[in-house]
Amino acid sequence: MPTAIAVTSPDLVLPPTDPQTPLAALLQSPDAQPLDAALVDMHRLLEQHGYVIAFCPASLSAAHEQRLHTVRSLLETDRITLIKSDLPPLGLAILVRQLRQLSVCDFSPGVIASAARLLSHYIHAGAVLNSVTRLERVPVGLTAHARSWMPGSQFAVLANPRPQLVKIGAAATPAGPDFACDMLLAQGGAGADWVTGSLAPAWGVRAVQEAALPSESAAWWGTGKVTEFAAYLPDIAVLYQLVASVRREQCRWCAMELIGDRCGFCASRQPGEEEPDVPHGAAALGPVPASAYRARPLTRAERRRAIAPGP
Repeated sequence: MPTAIAVTSPDLVLPPTDPQTPLAALLQSPDAQPLDAALVDMHRLLEQHGYVIAFCPASLSAAHEQRLHTVRSLLETDRITLIKSDLPPLGLAILVRQLRQLSVCDFSPGVIASAARLLSHYIHAGAVLNSVTRLERVPVGLTAHARSWMPGSQFAVLANPRPQLVKIGAAATPAGPDFACDMLLAQGGAGADWVTGSLAPAWGVRAVQEAALPSESAAWWGTGKVTEFAAYLPDIAVLYQLVASVRREQCRWCAMELIGDRCGFCASRQPGEEEPDVPHGAAALGPVPASAYRARPLTRAERRRAIAPGP
């Protein structure tokens, strides 16, 4: 069975691109579901899929996040990972769908979880805003703040992979992807003509699809007059090749398979290639660097403490 992909909001579950793409499980908030029912649902997911990768926005409420940690702790399992993302709502929904696509491939749960960081770099997520006065997640200069008070002003803001801001009407457009891509568009109060008429051709977008505007978009962008857009890699074959081409290693904390320098399950950073391995034989009698102690496998209790929420 494929690794289960779970989300904390139905807005993060885009329609599947093909019949093979599974849906995502919904992890409801404490207000919508009692703890006993949440435990039963998570236990069922683990029984059916073996591992659960749960995605949540960085803006998730403290109560909802604590519920997720409580469920994982009470089940006493290290087969659940919680991945928080700073992507805008529409971009995060695209990332979740891409991981849903890859979950039916021959990748291990650890590779799928750590692939989230890799694939997020290939999602160009932004929005058209009528005002940037309350925009806090992207740097905004004083000039842009002043212009946002002028009637009829609109701005194109790119939040990922690199923050950019341009005033619509000028010749410039945000720098876009250097690969063939599709675009997803969620129309709000800011209108979509500039996105479809100017931005998409400038970025060489092959096709533009539409989706409903996520409920969290207004809070994320600081205004209700927003239209979100995101360019992404739509082809599952390209996604598969991209992930498969990265060297796989074993996490030295939790022993899960991973790609990149950070484990997708315990979030620990892996030592660089120049860091010495744990000494063996006679070499073990000499001084041992402090970093070498990370090489021993952790106990289950230590792993739970390692992934517990911070203070």
